[in-house]
Amino acid sequence: MGTRISFGQRNARTAVLLSDKQMAALHAAHVMIFGLGGVGGYAAEALGRMGIGKLTIVDKDLVEASNINRQICALMSTIGKSKAAVTKQRLLDINPDAEVIAVEQLHLPKSPVPIADDVDAVIDAVDTVTAKLFIIETCFHQKIPVISCMGMGNRLDPTQVKIGDIFETSNCSLSRVIRKELRKRGIASLRCVYSTEEAVQTGGQPQTKDDCRPAPGSVAYVPSVAGLMLASGAVNMLIGKIDSEGRN
Repeated sequence: MGTRISFGQRNARTAVLLSDKQMAALHAAHVMIFGLGGVGGYAAEALGRMGIGKLTIVDKDLVEASNINRQICALMSTIGKSKAAVTKQRLLDINPDAEVIAVEQLHLPKSPVPIADDVDAVIDAVDTVTAKLFIIETCFHQKIPVISCMGMGNRLDPTQVKIGDIFETSNCSLSRVIRKELRKRGIASLRCVYSTEEAVQTGGQPQTKDDCRPAPGSVAYVPSVAGLMLASGAVNMLIGKIDSEGRN
């Protein structure tokens, strides 16, 4: 039987920087993460290590060999396994006291994953525009703080990853689409992580037989940085450094 380690012991270095009240807020918080790929997996990892008390993680995909270059859940030993299940096991190994709910489902308007009333913050790390907009709009109507990741594919410079409002973004085709759609929906602000780097133009093989667009290139250190910044943004929402609209 392993040695019992307390919440205080696991988070002693974090507690040097945060107040008792802030630490308690993290321990009591429920964060929901949509997408556990190169971005979302690192967001989940960071939140687990910050001592978030309850995490709901949503991803329908299985680990593939092509994920190994950038996704924290992807190892030779996890190929073919559920990303949600692998991530849950990892999070509980980090913090056995946490409640982790793994949902192996794609979140779309026709098959939504409900966002429970006790969710304190949502991280959107999906790469499908329809799902992304649905998550953002749902959070807007339910008045739940949300932070969303924009495009990280085909980028090489992690120093150009920023955090700010969607209407401040540049050099991101996904951001342009999301801004346009948010205006239609009357949503005037969205906290997001984005890159100011122009995407590298690549060729490449089609993503699937049904999607002729080239699969985006990616490296280990851009999506991971974005994921860690998403976690930072969520933590700041939870401990009250910024309000639910993202104002400092």
